[in-house]
Amino acid sequence: MESVTRMHFLDQAKIFIRSGAGGVGAVSFRREKYEEYGGPNGGNGGKGGDIIFEAVAGLNTLIDFRYTQHFKAQRGHGGAGSNRTGAGGEDLVIKVPVGTQVLDDDRETVLLDLTEVGQRVVLLRGGDGGRGNASYKTSTNRAPRQHGPGWPGEEMYVWLRLKLLADAGLVGLPNAGKSTFINQVTNTKAKVGEYAFTTLRPQLGVVRHRNREFVLADIPGLIEGAAEGAGIGDRFLGHIERCRVLIHLIDIHSETDPAEAMHIVEAELENYGSGLDEKPRLIALNKIDLVDAELVKAFTKELKQAGAHKVYPISGATGKGMDALMDAVLAYLPSATVTERPTGQIEDAEDAKPWSPI
Repeated sequence: MESVTRMHFLDQAKIFIRSGAGGVGAVSFRREKYEEYGGPNGGNGGKGGDIIFEAVAGLNTLIDFRYTQHFKAQRGHGGAGSNRTGAGGEDLVIKVPVGTQVLDDDRETVLLDLTEVGQRVVLLRGGDGGRGNASYKTSTNRAPRQHGPGWPGEEMYVWLRLKLLADAGLVGLPNAGKSTFINQVTNTKAKVGEYAFTTLRPQLGVVRHRNREFVLADIPGLIEGAAEGAGIGDRFLGHIERCRVLIHLIDIHSETDPAEAMHIVEAELENYGSGLDEKPRLIALNKIDLVDAELVKAFTKELKQAGAHKVYPISGATGKGMDALMDAVLAYLPSATVTERPTGQIEDAEDAKPWSPI
């Protein structure tokens, strides 16, 4: 296995955006030598700049929005004489990582979901320019002095939420061996300890298996009541919403019965919603190196009776059984090699300043 770069991420940020106002229409009259009738010739104002979101490769975090939280597009330029229209304001393109969602201020409505590299969407349109006095000329009003001030731009607060594009996700109770597992298959330097919640932030790593690659995400362990905020809660479950398959690790050496452990996590996935309980799940009975073969066989049978379609006995510490499990994961993934995916660690919410309103 090759090593993977570890880095910190920020996965939510609140920002203010404003499109540009339209330029003012001009009031002007022709005053040229030998021209008997001049008349109005004020041009229209230019259109204000749009606010555009673009998903780009190579960005893996929203950390830039921790320090820059206000984004305003340029307003349109005013019109001029000789029927000259003002220049349009420059659009403001906000570049975000692939997998970013843009939500309204109450964080309930998803306005944009940027899932492909190069995807560009106009969220706020710039205001139209005001009319110049030439456009007000009529048969009865030959010298109008009225003009339009330009339409205002649009503005709003929005939340950016990054949902990582991992291919497979690790779930399980605390201390199920997820960190050891991801270290085994990716060489990610995840913290390992003999106590609950050694993983406080999601871990990411690239698995290379049978000349193919995929991104594996490990989220903090779930406990009963996580959907209601128990333990670390379900805050990080959003990072596995886009996974094609989930690997459910069950500790065979735990005090919790394996079948009960399976049902606890399944209940929390169902309570969270967003289709997590409908995703394909591979049941992996972990830490088989700590028990005898008869116990492995007995618990495998118990899990199948409890509803598991197939059980993969593995050892995250020794790597035993990993090939069969990774083969099963590949069956759910496209054949293309994964590229431009983030690896590392998600920054904890408590470390992130943009959680409070601007």
